[in-house]
Amino acid sequence: MAGWETELDELMRTRGSALVRYAYMLSGDRALAEDLVQDALVKVYSRLRRPGRGGVGVSAGSRAHDLDSPFTNIEGYVRRAVLTIYLDGYRKRQRWSGIKHLLAEDPSTRGADQAASARVDVMTALAKLGARERACVVLRYFEDMTVPQIADALGTAQGTVKRYLSDATKNLQEILRPDDFRPAEGRAAR
Repeated sequence: MAGWETELDELMRTRGSALVRYAYMLSGDRALAEDLVQDALVKVYSRLRRPGRGGVGVSAGSRAHDLDSPFTNIEGYVRRAVLTIYLDGYRKRQRWSGIKHLLAEDPSTRGADQAASARVDVMTALAKLGARERACVVLRYFEDMTVPQIADALGTAQGTVKRYLSDATKNLQEILRPDDFRPAEGRAAR
């Protein structure tokens, strides 16, 4: 097996589930998350091709890399590709009418005896955010990136990232607030 194939196998064996979880936090859909990771792997490994393969030489100034030489942060490349592919796909889906959030909540199926785990609640709340807000929240609080790093990753101004984070925080507080008092349902205030 070539060096790049070994590296790809090692990445998917050791970090594959973490990459899918990252994509799931962005997309809110398991199948889409798996597709995002697969597309990102294809994108990264096709761009980082071995120079001279098939008799085609690569100039010294190109971005092609020898995949038989070890990479220091291939996971970082793949995560960046997942984010880029997700945002591109979101922009395309946004143009279509009738597209709703990926994780729609059906209030008629939730009862007091069906308490959801905190993880499911957070994923549902993230799914209700816009693509940029969701990306900022995931990068800031799940990837532990700074505002300047997020701005660089998304190609936007730091002030815009701060606004997205502020708006997302307010929205998440509203969605995730523990005391959801609804008098029509007969719940008592705490």
